[in-house]
Amino acid sequence: MSTTQSERLRGLLEPLVVRTGLDLEEVTVTAAGKRRQLLVVVDSDEGVQLDAVAELSREISQALDASDAMGDSEYVLEVTSPGTDRPLTEPRHFRRNSGRLVKLQLKERGELIARIMTVDDTGLDLEVPGVKGRKPKPARADFAEIEKVRVEVEFNRKNAAGDDVHEDDAQDDVHGEDVHEDVQEDDENDEEA
Repeated sequence: MSTTQSERLRGLLEPLVVRTGLDLEEVTVTAAGKRRQLLVVVDSDEGVQLDAVAELSREISQALDASDAMGDSEYVLEVTSPGTDRPLTEPRHFRRNSGRLVKLQLKERGELIARIMTVDDTGLDLEVPGVKGRKPKPARADFAEIEKVRVEVEFNRKNAAGDDVHEDDAQDDVHGEDVHEDVQEDDENDEEA
């Protein structure tokens, strides 16, 4: 996707996304056979609900139909939230992942696996897990020294109350395509359960 098309799509889509209380994280157009795929990644501090993704997908589709931002060729629209494998790059990404274990690549100190405890304007207060029965240790990483960060998936993570938190229970990967029948089927299945 050219920079001009990317900027144009972002300019068209960002106001729609912001109006719903979400942040536009990424806009990507890729070739998918004869068609193209437009991937729109959104997020918020409270997470992203399936209903919000479905509604936003409809609004984006209407806005794209009314404009020529995608040109004349066919495309598939996918509106989604970021998965746990996406790199953390903005302070809001770190805030949203407070309490989670992350793998940091630091410029001077190399690799560090630690839990994000708090986030401020300059960096992260971390807790490095204890090894072999030792107590966790506090650590600090300033944004300026961070090269790369990814969330480490924990299957037996505890929350503040000491209860197990299962990664598959969290809404880390919500997808909403411009096919609304899938959304309606999911809602019907939820009512039956």
